[in-house]
Amino acid sequence: MNAKRYFSMTTIFAAALSLVFSCGQQQAQQKQIAQAQKEARVYKIGLSLAITGPTSDAGNPYSKGVEDYLRFVNEEKLLGDDKIEYMIRDDQYKTDVTKRNFEDFLTEGMVFYLNYSTGSTLGLKKDFEEEKMPVVPASFHAGNLVDSNYIFLPIVSYSSQMIGLSDFLVSNHTGGTPKVAMFIHPSAFGRGPVEDTKNAVTAGLKMDIVEVVEHGKDLDNTAMLKRLLSKKVRYVLCHTVQSPVATLLKDAQRLGVIAQRFGESGKLTFLGVHYTGGNDLIALAGSAAENFYWSTSYTLTSEAGSGTLAQLALAKRYGRDDKAANSHNYTNGVMVAQIAVEAIRRAKARGVAVNRANLYQELLGMNGYNAFYPLTTVGPVSYSATDKEGVDTLQIYRVQQGVFKRVGAPFVSEFTKKVM
Repeated sequence: MNAKRYFSMTTIFAAALSLVFSCGQQQAQQKQIAQAQKEARVYKIGLSLAITGPTSDAGNPYSKGVEDYLRFVNEEKLLGDDKIEYMIRDDQYKTDVTKRNFEDFLTEGMVFYLNYSTGSTLGLKKDFEEEKMPVVPASFHAGNLVDSNYIFLPIVSYSSQMIGLSDFLVSNHTGGTPKVAMFIHPSAFGRGPVEDTKNAVTAGLKMDIVEVVEHGKDLDNTAMLKRLLSKKVRYVLCHTVQSPVATLLKDAQRLGVIAQRFGESGKLTFLGVHYTGGNDLIALAGSAAENFYWSTSYTLTSEAGSGTLAQLALAKRYGRDDKAANSHNYTNGVMVAQIAVEAIRRAKARGVAVNRANLYQELLGMNGYNAFYPLTTVGPVSYSATDKEGVDTLQIYRVQQGVFKRVGAPFVSEFTKKVM
């Protein structure tokens, strides 16, 4: 890439990932900031996640996305002379280590926290309440929001995604009520969407959930796949991580039972929620991933757009390899950092102190005309006191010739509105 084009891409990134205001608005905000901030200040953001150990395939690029965007904010002075101090620690997916990291961050004066796993988010929920700490996790488990005021999901929950994916399935199926199996992770993370999806069926979503399979560590799914086919199942809805899905797809390919057409009779069409997909799945499953359908709210670098151009420029700027640069987990890390920075920017613009309480209020005010458009997602981030799932819209992607490509336009399922 020549220097002129690279400069252009990074300039686009600066423009794309900050809100665009008129000159008059910019001048007014600059005056407010000048009055409220007499001298440069430092705002501390903490992140504890699995950079190594279990799920590090997601956590590692996620941490790079957070770090790179916050470095960019400081270098490009997106908060004026004020700086972000980011404290990023590896917890190896261990909740007790996450808790220690969180407590250490508190002693350092953290004003915004980025958590990671479902287990630690649930485990520290009371701590977040006691400390009144605004938190954006990498886990989209709907249970995170139960009896919680301070947890904000970056995008719609796994449950909302599974219902939306099921709605897509039903809308595109032909020939009676589709028979469906669910292939889920044996944990709270995996089980979370099952009951909610069943509630959507009760509410009128016309599909028959024939079986729910909690996968183990088995390396061969032959018997299970044959059993599902004997029950006339045509669709398998997956909610787990990439590795078991890749094994499932390779077994299905070996048996010759992957559908070439959506809902093909006598074959299986595979669909999955956020952490089942992405480039890591294609790398693991190879050609067996072809025609896998996947839901997320993030933009992908396999689809051209200003957000993806900006992401690639950011990764290039900080020397990330192609795998990290094109990972949706890197996108996810950038996006949660964007939310934190935007809350700080809005507090500064209003001339109020940048502290936990005010950042919490800024998050609650991100709705309607004040919704936040990060461009790393297919829709705006919108929060309120009664809605703490950020991006409500979903995009369906499908693997075609080895890459994920969009299927249709972003949407919100009517059944999600009924059930969630």
